[in-house]
Amino acid sequence: MELFRADPDAAAEYHAQGWWGDDTVGSIVAARASVQPDGVAFVADGRRYTWADYHADADDIALAILAAEPERGERIAVMMPDGPAVHAVFVGIERAGCVAVGIGARAGDREVAHLLSLTGARTLITAPEQHGRTAARLRSDVAAMDATVDRHLLVGLDARVIDPALPDGVEVDPDCPFRPIHPDELFLMNSTSGTTGLPKCVMHTQNRWFYFHQLAAEAGGFGSDEVFFGALPAPFGFGLWTAHFTPTALGAPTVLMDRFDAHEALDLIERERVTVLCCVSTQFIMLLNAQAENPRDLSSLRSMFTGGEAVPYERAAEFEEATGAKVLQFYGSNETGALSHTSYATDRETRLRTAGHVIPEMHVRLLDPETHAEVPSGVEEGQPACKGPATALGYWGDDAANTALFTDDGWMLMGDIVRIDAEGVLTVVGRTSDFIIRGGKNISAPAVEAEIATHSAVAMVAAVAFPDPVFGERVCAYVELRPGAELTLDDIVEHLRSRSVSREWWPEHLVIVDELPRSSGGKVAKGDLKADAAKRSAELHRR
Repeated sequence: MELFRADPDAAAEYHAQGWWGDDTVGSIVAARASVQPDGVAFVADGRRYTWADYHADADDIALAILAAEPERGERIAVMMPDGPAVHAVFVGIERAGCVAVGIGARAGDREVAHLLSLTGARTLITAPEQHGRTAARLRSDVAAMDATVDRHLLVGLDARVIDPALPDGVEVDPDCPFRPIHPDELFLMNSTSGTTGLPKCVMHTQNRWFYFHQLAAEAGGFGSDEVFFGALPAPFGFGLWTAHFTPTALGAPTVLMDRFDAHEALDLIERERVTVLCCVSTQFIMLLNAQAENPRDLSSLRSMFTGGEAVPYERAAEFEEATGAKVLQFYGSNETGALSHTSYATDRETRLRTAGHVIPEMHVRLLDPETHAEVPSGVEEGQPACKGPATALGYWGDDAANTALFTDDGWMLMGDIVRIDAEGVLTVVGRTSDFIIRGGKNISAPAVEAEIATHSAVAMVAAVAFPDPVFGERVCAYVELRPGAELTLDDIVEHLRSRSVSREWWPEHLVIVDELPRSSGGKVAKGDLKADAAKRSAELHRR
């Protein structure tokens, strides 16, 4: 089977520039196992998992896969909790010459069934039990949604093959030759961590992430003694570079958690002397709140990479002051990679109030969001499009989605409206779909959230549109409170008034929740909140 791979002309340029190379994660792991076999690759569940362990387990997984004689490029679905095992599985699939379909460990059955059907994956790899459900029950539940698999290979959380799921009489051949994926070829597909509808599958090469690693290493000024903490699940883009690619390229240990818990994460950062923390904005705010309740020694931290959501200035500044680490971010998406970034050399105002400087080799353009024509010279605002070494190959099996992702002349689009000033500094104004339109006026939901988040009672906030028969939409704020705090709508309005926030931004509805819903990628599930707001609006206007 012929694999998707990067455009050969573009790939040749990227190789010539030194942005892409010939290594894979699998080849680097093998080299690490040879040179530093007892070096720590991962710390998880109280265990130190070495490069030798990683290499040997990935080999065993590859041999188990190959025993069933899959075609090269065959898709293999992986639904594993975060930890060393999922990384060993990814490398095993790479060595077997197959393509991993990364599915979030907490994905719902409907999403799992959709991804299996969309990708045509006939082999599924899971742990024997996940979140209280056996592998057999998982397979049965997914089959009830008309998605079946021919082979269900079981790998333990220790990354050992428990059941290769082979027919009677077929055995694993320890001498079976490997047929590794080339770093320019499709090696993995993951689902978009969108908040509405069924996910799309993004196609990844390894080289796009090794290029991303170069950007991260330069931005963070990484040294030889880094210790990473990856708070994002491995199947998703943020989790890939922060746990699967960059630490491997550096030979650095990575601390992982099966399920993110702010207090446990702080304990691990203190105990393991973590230097680089990687998490979305939601998570670092949770860490700040937990640190305030029970302070730990976080002096080892040097940098915290965040993103995926708007970065609230006050909380980011508070994090820097509490830890001494610098808050850094990349602006981009699972599809585009990075369009801009901040770095150690960036001043605080630029680091925390913007998305940093545009990356030259990503050739970022600003387009009119309606026509996709380039904005006139002198216009600093528009929908960004890019073409460069960090981009994905597009979506698997979805022509309509690819038509929406790319312009007619092949530039990949972001779903945002941004401003790029004369110095090349990019600021996100809002998502093209994340505006609340009140009386014909566009209100940026991320901007409203950033202002409400400055209130001392607010732990987390999400702003969505509340349908209204007069204004079309009004601002509705969903808020998680800090422990022991109370908050009313009047309190928020008075706070925003004191900050001279535009009246149009003031929320007109407030919903206090114990916990904001999250998508499988860890972001706030705004689709759920919008549906709840629509239901509340319907009930209100029936009275």
